[in-house]
Amino acid sequence: MIRNFLPACIALCLAACASAPAPSPSAPPAAVAELAPGGKLRAVINFGNPILAKQDAAGAPIGVSVDLAHELARRLGVPAELVTVPSARQAVEILAAGRADVGFFAIDPARGVDTAFTGPYVQIEGAYLVRNDSPLRSNDQIDRDGIRISVASKSAYDLYLTRALKKAQLDRVAVSPMVVDNFLAKGLEAAAGVKQQMEMDAKRVGGVRLLPGRFMVINQAMGMRLGRAAGAKYLTAFVEDMKASGFVAEALRRHGIEGAVVAPPGGAP
Repeated sequence: MIRNFLPACIALCLAACASAPAPSPSAPPAAVAELAPGGKLRAVINFGNPILAKQDAAGAPIGVSVDLAHELARRLGVPAELVTVPSARQAVEILAAGRADVGFFAIDPARGVDTAFTGPYVQIEGAYLVRNDSPLRSNDQIDRDGIRISVASKSAYDLYLTRALKKAQLDRVAVSPMVVDNFLAKGLEAAAGVKQQMEMDAKRVGGVRLLPGRFMVINQAMGMRLGRAAGAKYLTAFVEDMKASGFVAEALRRHGIEGAVVAPPGGAP
C-alpha cells in the first residue's frame, strides 16, 4: 500500500508544479537600480489621454498604463508610486526633471532627444473633428490657408502636426479635454486629437462630426531617461512580454477600451 501511495503522491506533486504559474523572473539588480533608484518605482501617469488612464469615481487612477506600472513594480520587487498629471507635456517635463523614473508616452522624435522608448504597447489613432456644416470632408483638405486647428500643447498630435502641416495653423491649449471647447469658442475650422476623445466630445457637444479615417497612428510606449542602459533593456523586454502574454489585451478589455489595439511585436520608435 505504501508502495502505491508514494508514486501517487509524487505524481500529484509533479502535476501541481506543472499547472502552477511560473514566477516572474527576477529583475537584474542593475535594472532595478536604474528603474527604481529610490527603492520605489515612480511612474508618471497622464490623465490627458483617457484611453490609457483616468480617475475612478473615488479619484483613484485606473487604466492600462496604471496596470502596467503596478505590474512593473511587482516584477522589480518594489512599491509603485504614481505621479499623476493632466497632460502629456507635464508628463514629459516630470520625467526629464527626474521626478519620475518611467512614464507612458506616444513615441515622437522630439521626445526621443532625452527619452529612451520601448516598443509601443498599444496603437491609437489621431482624428480631426469639424462642424456639421463645414465644407471639409477629408483629411487631405485640412492643410490649407485659413484653416485653424485646436490641439493640446506638446501632445503627440501637436508634435506631429507641427512637422507635417505647411499652411494650416495650430491653436494650442493646455490639456486635451479643452481642445473641442476651444475649437467651438474661437470658431476654429477643426480640432485634432485622439479619435476616442474626439468621439466622446462629439457626443457631448453635438453639431460636429469626425472626418473619415485618421491623420496619424499614435504608438504609445513606455519611456525612461536616456543613459540608463540596463533599465532601458529591461523595460523594453517587459513591454514585449506584456504584449505577448496577453496582459495588455486583457487590460484593454477590462477597462472597456475600444478603438485601441495591442501593438505588434517589437516596433522600433
